Amino acid sequence: MPDPSDFDPPEFEDGPGSETAQGPEGMDVVRALLAQRAPETADWATRRQQMDAFVALAPLAEGWRTDEVDLGRPAERHSGPQTHPNRAILYLHGGGFCIGSPVSHRGLISQIAAAAKAEAFALDYRLAPEHPFPAGLDDAVEAYRRLLAMGLPPGGLAIAGDSAGGGLALALFHRLKAEGLPAPGALILISPWLDLTLTAPSYEEREDLDPMVSKASLQAYADAYIAGQDPKHPGISPLFADHSGLPPTLIHVGTDEVLFSDSETFARAALALDADVQLEIWPAMIHVWHIFYPLMPDARQAIAWAGEWLIRRWNRVQP
Repeated sequence: MPDPSDFDPPEFEDGPGSETAQGPEGMDVVRALLAQRAPETADWATRRQQMDAFVALAPLAEGWRTDEVDLGRPAERHSGPQTHPNRAILYLHGGGFCIGSPVSHRGLISQIAAAAKAEAFALDYRLAPEHPFPAGLDDAVEAYRRLLAMGLPPGGLAIAGDSAGGGLALALFHRLKAEGLPAPGALILISPWLDLTLTAPSYEEREDLDPMVSKASLQAYADAYIAGQDPKHPGISPLFADHSGLPPTLIHVGTDEVLFSDSETFARAALALDADVQLEIWPAMIHVWHIFYPLMPDARQAIAWAGEWLIRRWNRVQP
């Protein structure tokens, strides 16, 4: 794979933003809300409960519902009106590979599914530290196999995820390629965590900008997930994989993210291979701002844009 440092920065596309003289609309409310969170000193079970409670109150898309399904692991199926019969999203939630669930991300996933006019499947993959790498990735591979067995065409499947789930989505593509399974039609990576070595510049440079995560908090999650393995293993840090054969990929990242460098470095490397990659850089946005769609116009716009992007990619092969 080409060295990203040898590649001239491409003309990335800025997200629209809703900045005013006071900053993006709703961001002051979000930052105040995040400032009230308890310090991350609780055990993993408590952190999981807290994350479900913190995020799960966000509303489902109008007219959408969830049902339990079996994809080798428990999963939730999001369905609603006007969905295409041969299109679906496999969604891998964020939470540092240690917390998060289909419950915590239920509202966000339904909103993305509604924007894309496709059903979505939210996988309850196994979490570290009880189940370190590659447990969650193995679960994602099995879920993908089962969706294919349900009759969904590979080109009509998109793999999406946020934060650690975004990294898992990219790692899943590389596992599918290694095992000779058909590639999905698209990837959507929201603020993806792609490099668990935590050595990129933004981990230091944007430490004071992002109230969602920090280098110290990420290190604890990485240690639990890696469990003494090589952090540069491409299944753990897919930034270091060979990105040839990458399907159309959309990346959303905010300028105020600690993880900013992960998205930028990956996009440069993929574009050097002539991959169909679109990196949208959203001004003044923080890590996975999409979750705050009840409070922020930028979050709602980002979700809408992601859905429209996916529909356009699908329409190329499935008019």
